[in-house]
Amino acid sequence: MFNLIPEGQLSLFLIRAFVLLFLGILFSQSGFDKTLNWKSNLEWLTQHFSKSVFKNNVPFLLFTITVLEIFAGLGSFAAIISLLFFQSLLLAKLAIAISTLSLLCLFAGQRIAKDYAGAAGLVNYFIVCIIGYYLLL
Repeated sequence: MFNLIPEGQLSLFLIRAFVLLFLGILFSQSGFDKTLNWKSNLEWLTQHFSKSVFKNNVPFLLFTITVLEIFAGLGSFAAIISLLFFQSLLLAKLAIAISTLSLLCLFAGQRIAKDYAGAAGLVNYFIVCIIGYYLLL
């Protein structure tokens, strides 16, 4: 019989897949929301960063974080397929690394904008990324 997941590794596969699924949903939704609601996101962020060093770079920064989030989200979904069919950790490591980088960019932006509550809200997602990456070692 053909087994996609090596015997004795189902639990580890499921934990890895759930972390990747979580990140896939999180970043795909966020990235595609930014794409579909570009104008309103740009207006909100322009106001949000109006008193920061980022005030003249908001469109570029919004584009950059949007691309990072879409890659993190879609990469997470692709990583689940790679884990399932090829037992390869490479895409999973890359997807979690891009997810973590996205969160660090968002965290830095929130701190620079002095939105400390918004920055604190990202810490839980960061912890999920670090645990997820640890599970890939």
